[in-house]
This record gives sequence, C-alpha cells and structure tokens, in this order.
Amino acid sequence: MPDRRPPDDHDHASCIEDALTEAETICAERGARLTDLRRRVLELVWTSHEPVGAYDILSSLGGDGRRAAPPTVYRALEFLLENGLIHRIESLNAFVGCPSPKAPHSGQFLLCTACGTATELTDGAIQSAVAQAADRIGFRTGHVTLEIKGLCRHCAGGAAAAPRAHAH
Repeated sequence: MPDRRPPDDHDHASCIEDALTEAETICAERGARLTDLRRRVLELVWTSHEPVGAYDILSSLGGDGRRAAPPTVYRALEFLLENGLIHRIESLNAFVGCPSPKAPHSGQFLLCTACGTATELTDGAIQSAVAQAADRIGFRTGHVTLEIKGLCRHCAGGAAAAPRAHAH
C-alpha cells in the first residue's frame, strides 16, 4: 500500500508541473478541453498536499487578477473530478490532486487533523474488502470514498503508532 505523502526532500514545483503535464496528456487522449481556467484551478489544487476549498480557489484566482464567479470554479472542479484529475474530500468539502489519474480507483485518504495533509492510498485490498462486505449484505456501491482522520507520522512525532479510537 503506497504512502502518497511526499518525502521530506520533495520537489513540489516539479510535482505540480508533472501533474499539469499529465493532465494535458489525459485530456488530449480523451478529447477533453483543458482550458486555461481549468488548468489554473488544477494548479491551485496541487499548490499543496492539503485539501483546498472552492472559495479558497476563487480567492486565489482573484489574486491572479482573474474574475471568476463561484459557478465557474465549480464547473472547472467538476470537469477535473470527471476526468479523475482531482478527488473531493467529502468531509471537508475540499479537493486534492490525484497522483494516479490514469488508473481508475476509489478514494482512500488519511487526513491529518493536526497539519491538514491528505495522503491518498491506493490499496486494492481495502477496495476489495469494502466491495465484498457490501456484497455480503446485498448493498450495491456507487461512488466510494474512504476518509480516515488521525495524525500523520510527522505530527505523531514519528511514533510507530498514534493513539487509536476505540471500536464500538
């Protein structure tokens, strides 16, 4: 199960550029139009590895000298979601860039409650376990997003295991 949190020596400028280049390639392959605004919104989502809200994006666009109304930003975000370039963190009503946009997968996120970082997991065993559990009770899954809140290794002080909540 890969840890999607960037290493300490992470070159974030390169990370953003790689995400934008991959988005351009994916959109070209699909015949989807990655407009300047959509590209800029994607760039703003990738500005950090913390989830970013639509109004934060709108504010950043205003700082760029661009005039964009909320519906325009939401349409750009919807386009990016539909093309698998970003994920929506439901509990935060915010968005993060997808590091694996070519591979269809469900969202699995570790959300640090201290620093705000969102780490995406792509663990087929988790996806399979959810599907099997749903099948056992006759539930047909649609969109699946798993969000787990806790402390990342940095905020947990490098501890091997952070305190865990009791299961009920």
